Amino acid sequence: MTTLSESSVIPSYDKLFIGGAWVEPATDRVIEVVSPINGKVIATVPDATEADIDRAVAAAREAFDHGPWPRLSPAERATYLARIGEEVVKRIPAMSEAFTNEIGAPAVVSAAFHDNARKMWEDAATMHERFVFEEERSWEDGHGTLVREPIGVAAVIIPWNGPVATGSLKIGPALAAGCTVAFKPAPEGPVSVMMLAEAIEAAGLPAGVVNVLPAGREVGQYLVEHPGVDKVSFTGSTVAGRKIMAAVADRIGRVSLELGGKSAAILTEDVPLENVLPTLVFAGLGNSGQVCAALTRVLVPRSRQEEVVGAMVAAYQGLKVGDPREEGVMLGPLAAERQQQRVLEYIGIGKQEGARLATGGGVPAGLEEGYYVEPTIFADVTRDMRIAREEIFGPVICVMPYDTIEEAIDIANSTEYGLSGAVYAADDAAAEKIARQIRTGQIGINTWGMCVTQPFGGYKQSGLGREGNVEGMAAFLETKLMMK
Repeated sequence: MTTLSESSVIPSYDKLFIGGAWVEPATDRVIEVVSPINGKVIATVPDATEADIDRAVAAAREAFDHGPWPRLSPAERATYLARIGEEVVKRIPAMSEAFTNEIGAPAVVSAAFHDNARKMWEDAATMHERFVFEEERSWEDGHGTLVREPIGVAAVIIPWNGPVATGSLKIGPALAAGCTVAFKPAPEGPVSVMMLAEAIEAAGLPAGVVNVLPAGREVGQYLVEHPGVDKVSFTGSTVAGRKIMAAVADRIGRVSLELGGKSAAILTEDVPLENVLPTLVFAGLGNSGQVCAALTRVLVPRSRQEEVVGAMVAAYQGLKVGDPREEGVMLGPLAAERQQQRVLEYIGIGKQEGARLATGGGVPAGLEEGYYVEPTIFADVTRDMRIAREEIFGPVICVMPYDTIEEAIDIANSTEYGLSGAVYAADDAAAEKIARQIRTGQIGINTWGMCVTQPFGGYKQSGLGREGNVEGMAAFLETKLMMK
């Protein structure tokens, strides 16, 4: 199914995966994959149209309404999920190379993303062992069976910043629940996702259970509004999430949303800085800051601001920025030219608002080709500044001084988001006491990370519902009481 163009080190595709087969798209439109490393076209994939969406939803509908998939036992479905995981592992080197070239993630970041995909498929294959699909219930004057059954056809729509991992986080639980899937990845990073489609094909699922259609926003909106779709699972911006909720409102469509973030790290007065830096330094810069859960606000006691800023500046200036294919590079380019311009505009806004630029703030010298931005730290940032309130989605960190821990908690909770976070204190008990007061979906206690095999999602406008583990699968199930 793949071809290798002369100008590319990653494969191009000329067909879509629909109904269990690689089929000709409805038109000859293609998506040109532009590498952010140098701005050059490196591959092409079909650009799915509304006609392709109709065909894919019909295939998924047929597979759900009349096919074997939702009628298999959870354990039987799990054997297929385990095989998908095995096929993904075989393709991790190729997926990682594609992701590096089409999105600009350094090898170490790309490897981590795809290892997370492995974990997600392995977790999905064992969910049936930890979840009760049927149970007997009784009440004062009766009894019955409570049944949890698949919702139906799920539209899965993901962004470009970690397509195989994000797709796996959604598709695995959807399949474990017994749903069928129409999967639309973003046009910026489709090649590694087409490799995921090959892994799904190799696992031998029944025809139509998973269908893969790279396309742009308008086609994605058509999929969201499609009457054949029973559930929408979306990861992306909060702005787009609002539009999706509005689009499914007329039919009371089921929806899960994993949206934006502006997560805070709180450092207390007594925490040793050497205990903080190993996880904090990269928590806001991973994948060049293009991570929804990134710690982009660092809240520090006013008396320690210069100490913290100095240590972070030294660490950031020691990071190698450049071509992500080169050994030792920790920060590659932003994913697209528009993304680079967005981040540079926010840096300009920060300067205008009166924040103090401590390091970075521009395009690295010698990297004018491609879409690079220096790792950037602003100090003396206040909660009313746009750079402290809005998701930048780039390598920009806001250091915000506070006077009391109560003020720090208030600042941490003062945005419309609530996705991730961390608290660093002299001991775990003190950090946990603060963490319990932060309204966020995941939070680190003297550490930071994204746990992808436990519930992940956000408070407030960071989303609706949870992904990962049985909580993620439950989002693809309906509950029925059969009274006897």
